[in-house]
Amino acid sequence: MKNFWETLPKPFFALAPLADVTDAAFRRVIAKYSKPAGPAVIYTEFVSADGLALAPEEGRAKLMRDLVFSEEERPIVAQFFTAIPEHMEKAAALAAKLGFDGVDLNMGCPDRTIEKQGAGAKLTLNPKLARELIAAAKCGAPGLPVSVKTRLGYNKDVLEELLPVLLEAEPAAVVLHARTRKEMSKVDAHWDRVKRAVEIRNEKGSKTLIVGNGDVKDLTDARQKAEESDADGVMLGRAIFGRPWLFSNSQEYENILTKLRILVEHTKLFEELLGDIKNFAIMKKHFKAYVEGFPGAKELRVKLMEAENAAEVEGLVEEFLKS
Repeated sequence: MKNFWETLPKPFFALAPLADVTDAAFRRVIAKYSKPAGPAVIYTEFVSADGLALAPEEGRAKLMRDLVFSEEERPIVAQFFTAIPEHMEKAAALAAKLGFDGVDLNMGCPDRTIEKQGAGAKLTLNPKLARELIAAAKCGAPGLPVSVKTRLGYNKDVLEELLPVLLEAEPAAVVLHARTRKEMSKVDAHWDRVKRAVEIRNEKGSKTLIVGNGDVKDLTDARQKAEESDADGVMLGRAIFGRPWLFSNSQEYENILTKLRILVEHTKLFEELLGDIKNFAIMKKHFKAYVEGFPGAKELRVKLMEAENAAEVEGLVEEFLKS
């Protein structure tokens, strides 16, 4: 099986994994409206490898729904979190069986419940275990490229110590969120450290791709950051909110009618694909993003926040468009 990372044009632009955001419904909308180019790589939301290995049948079935994808989303990477190599190996094997194009280890999530397991951002304190987890993923899915998404460190920047250990495992790519866990999103991303990561990679003679992440506003900004940092690619996250067409770099969707029609389409898809296992309230963060910057937006947004299903959302939007 060919390593898709090796075929990507440089710089390439990837869609970040965002919990309760880049679910199956939103990814499908993004894949549709970001054509013709689209994201060069799409990630799933993170999925618990421990849950897949240990959860009872009902719980495992719910987790499996997070691993449903459409052909339009390719290349698509399954992201897992765990601190147990055996579980990572099993999750990677499952990803290969399901037809994913790659596997990713989450080393950046700051969620306390995940950190208590020694996973997510806590792994920046234990690079040797992270290296073992990458190796385990490779063992579980020998035909798939394995990448890792990490931060600069936990309480402090330890890039100089962390990255060389990760590179020893020869991941296909390292996505670097250019902040520490402690910094969260309270400070600007340190893109000079992405540049340093590229330098470290080159000094080690590694073939691992370096992908920068943090505070990327749009594709123009992404290109500029790639040029300044020499990164092979750039990952965009929060910029996708309310703009599923972001990767098309097109202005044709930047009008009220189209934005609201896409909102309705997105909401219906969420209900169709995930309505039986996820709370409809998850869509409300999207309503905030889609419905802003035009006359009457605030009033419509207030009404949408009270909606309980896709039919109500569609009715409110149609009523607004007629007014």
